[in-house]
Amino acid sequence: MKTFTGSKPIMNPYLAGVILGLTLLVSYLVLGAGLGASGGIARIAAHIESVLAPSRVASSEYFGAWGKEPLNYYLVFMLVGIFVGGLISAVAARRVRFQVERGRKASTGLRLGLALAGGILAGFASRLAQGCTSGQALSGGAMLLSGSLVFLVCVFAGGYAAAWFVRRQWHD
Repeated sequence: MKTFTGSKPIMNPYLAGVILGLTLLVSYLVLGAGLGASGGIARIAAHIESVLAPSRVASSEYFGAWGKEPLNYYLVFMLVGIFVGGLISAVAARRVRFQVERGRKASTGLRLGLALAGGILAGFASRLAQGCTSGQALSGGAMLLSGSLVFLVCVFAGGYAAAWFVRRQWHD
């Protein structure tokens, strides 16, 4: 089992997959809805903007539909729980390290720039599509929706195709 120096073993990925599947099942049974992250991020953004410009948010066709309490939504709590749970897990297993993962040929600035550009692109696309990859892949895939299954194939094909452009940054 893989470990980091001085840390506890990492969870078996098959066990983690089963736990994630059970979490998705419980989400459908209790909430009647699946899992995703972009809805929580968008609502946090709506709350921050409502503090800075409340009239703009209230008149926004997109953010205004969420009312005066955009944080009162299950995906916001799920997103916060992911960060808090991940931090607790990393601290408990002694895996907390502040570093930038990169290949030897890539500078820290380049790596952070590529990560920021990818995050902005993925965030924009998830809101344009009205859902993120985790919601589409997990929730839609679990329901065997044909669009979600095509999406998964396209994500993997796109990932392999995009890797060709940045492969030199990681070739050590």
